[in-house]
Amino acid sequence: MSRSFYKDISDPDHFVITLELVPGSEYRGLALDAVTQIAKDAMADGRVSAVTITDNPGGNPSLSPDVIGKEIVDHGMDVIVHFTCRDSNRGGIESRALQLARMGMRNILALTGDYSGKGFGGQGTPVFDIDSCSLICFFKMLEHRTRLEKGESERFFPGCAVSPFKQAEAETFAQYFKLCKKVGAGAGFAITQVGYDARKFEELIRIQKDFGTTIPTLGSVFVLKPAPARIMNRGKIPGAVVTGKLLDLVLREWEDKQQGRKSAIERAARLAAVLKGLGYRGIHVGGVHKSFSTLAEILDRLEKIEHQWQEFIPEFDFPQENGFYVYKKDSKTGLSVNSERNLPTSRAHGWEKVHFHFMRKVHDIFFNFESSLEPLFQKFSSMIDNTQLGRLLMHLTEDPVKKILLSCKKCGDCGIQHLAFLCPESQCPKHIRNGACGGSSRGMCEVYPDRPCVYVRAYNRLAVIGKTKDMSREFVPPRMWELNRSSAWLNFHLKRDHQTVSCVIARYCAPQGSCPFMSDK
Repeated sequence: MSRSFYKDISDPDHFVITLELVPGSEYRGLALDAVTQIAKDAMADGRVSAVTITDNPGGNPSLSPDVIGKEIVDHGMDVIVHFTCRDSNRGGIESRALQLARMGMRNILALTGDYSGKGFGGQGTPVFDIDSCSLICFFKMLEHRTRLEKGESERFFPGCAVSPFKQAEAETFAQYFKLCKKVGAGAGFAITQVGYDARKFEELIRIQKDFGTTIPTLGSVFVLKPAPARIMNRGKIPGAVVTGKLLDLVLREWEDKQQGRKSAIERAARLAAVLKGLGYRGIHVGGVHKSFSTLAEILDRLEKIEHQWQEFIPEFDFPQENGFYVYKKDSKTGLSVNSERNLPTSRAHGWEKVHFHFMRKVHDIFFNFESSLEPLFQKFSSMIDNTQLGRLLMHLTEDPVKKILLSCKKCGDCGIQHLAFLCPESQCPKHIRNGACGGSSRGMCEVYPDRPCVYVRAYNRLAVIGKTKDMSREFVPPRMWELNRSSAWLNFHLKRDHQTVSCVIARYCAPQGSCPFMSDK
């Protein structure tokens, strides 16, 4: 009998188990044989609802998850395909989606993706034509379109990732606000990144309830060995956190390999028990590479100890240095105090504050459809747009100003109004318009760790005026590439940019309500 992830996760009484498989860089060999055998054994075991297959993890080329996924589906095991935006433009993304549907794989983990790694002849070009929020929305709209055109009853089931293990206040809320957008765009489930902080795991469940954006969430359980522990500790796996204290503990355990393996399995089983006790709908197990027997041991152990989950909470107390928590700590449980939260303190200062207020004032006067001056601006823009000289004068005026103030890339479809008047094209290497990716560390950019994440800067700017909640509310349609190198000012007033042309996408993918929790004080 075939497995169905959608059916299992739709049953509130079913504790879902998924297993992450990582294809190698070759299309045949022992590593690939091990991956397929693990999937077959998982199917035979009967406790695993689906396997997930990574999509070029770390941005480095490996066997396509679509190919190996089809082989696994044919054996009866359901598959969740990791689908990243890194390597394809929206045309390639739609083509791949249709291919997956044809092959019978409709469970999607929608990801923006890690930055591009090494490929043939060096580093590949990072595409990032759309972000994970737009990708989720695309799948929902594609499903709607095919249902109308062909009457198909099968559906795509997109989910998302979320990383609660953030150190700074701004990046913590940036993650949670983006989760609101993902749910509004149509995400049906969420999977966390890897971490070992029970208080953070509980924070995610608690904040979803407070935000009113609760979806079935799987907590990541990783079988932690020395090599991946070192990599995570160095921040080489974006979003995953292994503190120095935990790394030292793992290294001591693995001084004896037999004892190390036993400790890793026990830690995984105890974390799974904690997650089940906290109310997670399931677990997503990673770090199983050679044999399904490792996961079988974890699940067997979980069945024996799951009712002791509260005893294990102190074993998952690995906070980041000076880490921010939304809720105050309960000294009795080691988790959070009901309804008591830490007040936000982060906000912009100095030039960031001055720049924000200036740009906001200018935008309210010159780029506001509700402004009494807007009819005049539209008429003037139409006159300029109709002559070559007018367009040249606009180019000579607009480009230098925006280059100085915004490091403008002249995309022609300006998105600064959605990002506290920071440019998503020049300031975010992934060109994300709908919220922070999961790769920031200590508030710094995943790709350029010497500069703050632009969404951290945006949060701090909006905190100045008590508007951080705005980061959760507005879905931003993808950039219109047909406007590249044209005047964004004219495109705005003549209603040619995403704010007008793509408004149907924004309406379809708008968050369902807002996140009312945040006080912004």
